Amino acid sequence: MAERSTAAVDVADNSGDEPLAAKADEATADGAAHTGERDTAGDETDEARGDVTPETAPVQASPPELHSGHKLARRYRLEECVTRLDGFSSWRAVDEKLRRAVGVHLLPADHPRARSVLAAARSSALLGDPRFVQVLDAVEENDLVYVVHEWLPDATELTTLLAAGPLEVHDAYQLVNQVSQAMAAAHREGLAHLCLTPSSVLRTSSGQWRIRGLAVNAALRGISSDTPQRTDTEAIGALLYAALTQRWPYENAAFGLSGLPKDVGLIAPDQVRAGVHRGLSELAMRALVNDGATASRQEPPCTTPEELVKAIGEMPRIRPPEPAFTTPPEYQRTTYQQGTYARAQAVPGATAPVPTPPPPLQSRTGKALKWAVSALLIAALGLGSWQLADALMDQGKSKDTTPTQNNDGNDKGNAASEPSAKPITIQGAQEYVAKGDAQAPSDVGKTYDGDSSTYWRTRSYIDGPDMNPAYKPGVGIVYDLGSEQAVSAASIGLRYAGDHTTVTLYATDSMSSSTSLSSMKKIETVTTSGDTAKVKADKPVKSRYVLVWFTALPKAPADEYSNTGYKQGVTDVKFSG
Repeated sequence: MAERSTAAVDVADNSGDEPLAAKADEATADGAAHTGERDTAGDETDEARGDVTPETAPVQASPPELHSGHKLARRYRLEECVTRLDGFSSWRAVDEKLRRAVGVHLLPADHPRARSVLAAARSSALLGDPRFVQVLDAVEENDLVYVVHEWLPDATELTTLLAAGPLEVHDAYQLVNQVSQAMAAAHREGLAHLCLTPSSVLRTSSGQWRIRGLAVNAALRGISSDTPQRTDTEAIGALLYAALTQRWPYENAAFGLSGLPKDVGLIAPDQVRAGVHRGLSELAMRALVNDGATASRQEPPCTTPEELVKAIGEMPRIRPPEPAFTTPPEYQRTTYQQGTYARAQAVPGATAPVPTPPPPLQSRTGKALKWAVSALLIAALGLGSWQLADALMDQGKSKDTTPTQNNDGNDKGNAASEPSAKPITIQGAQEYVAKGDAQAPSDVGKTYDGDSSTYWRTRSYIDGPDMNPAYKPGVGIVYDLGSEQAVSAASIGLRYAGDHTTVTLYATDSMSSSTSLSSMKKIETVTTSGDTAKVKADKPVKSRYVLVWFTALPKAPADEYSNTGYKQGVTDVKFSG
């Protein structure tokens, strides 16, 4: 009997909430998984991983005979095979149920590593750490074992980045810092990577580093280690070494990088390339302790990711480079000639004469004209004062019909006097991620499905209500209106009522998160304590894409997804023009 098992978890809140189990259909992902998985197993030698031990027994099972268009579980449609090696294959695929790209590893159920791959995938899924490419499904079905994982279309492999040259010092610092912290968290849960190479580390468009293949890549290739923490730490040191020098820290070339010259041994990065940051150079050597390598400059070696995290924390923080500003061109004054009175051409070195004003009216006729104008002005001022006083008295007798603004930004008053707004149909939506990871990208469609019981949600944050600077500048969704529309108002249904929900509408030229907020046109901002935020523009703004952007959240109780904290959900979004 075919056995089917599913492993997937929702990403834990940034606040430190415990991960909550959920169905794979609702697994929180980063919007889709990584760029194509180029297999580099030929480069992943024992020299690249220290004491890693691959299986030596030949694999008899052959890869399943599958093709583009084949569908797994009536849901995952295979698109392109990116790896075919050692009895398994890896594919780029489409999850037709959630309409997103995913990656799939496939191998026969009788493959000698099938059980270990399933076990590794389930363990990785239970970790639920957003710094790793998430496992969404692990299944044995119809004599096949397959593992479904995220696919990040906006991410770039470290291999590709290094092909252009070494990383900037701040980028290299962020790489080793984020990867070390992620691997320390994995080892605390008993998980190791053992295949940590430049092709398994990705940088997203927001600058965050993600790690793919935790436990799974090693299981697929039959790799094991007696000292997993030391193995992963040395691998992080090799990644940092490559990032600083564009060289692989061993004699053999690997991952598109040249190796070190033969018979010179392992030399520090700042001896390989001029201008390398000394602190990062020492850190790389402290991590590369295998095969007789010694720590640089008498510092103790780092043999676990936790020790590496501690060593990074003791370093002076490396800040990003200051942005370069271009000097605007000097303003040049334009001279004009008015009527027939042309200004004389300036003579170099000469001082331009100051023009003499015309003489005042000194004749008898001129004096009479001045007195007449003065009398008319006095009369006009008196008449205006009388009319103003009369208007004020009449206003006091009449009933005040001025519209009021309630505390959630909604207008009350004589609505009948305003023209009826034309509803605008939403054609699509996508999360906008300015910093860090996405919130719930698979749920954005629930904000305009016409069902108030379904919603998109943010994560729950300990600090608030203002999200910046503790976490990120904000969270939100970009909506596609199909074509350029004159947007004048929006009604946003909210999951949680309470003080401080602040939402802003922006007109933008695309749905991409690479478009900065500073380049968008702000429409209007409103703060509400109710369960609906109504945003009204002073005048209609034409745009095809509109960003609904939250910068402050109310405090809400625990629910099925997250603990008590500052959070919000969106049930219904409607635009009008």
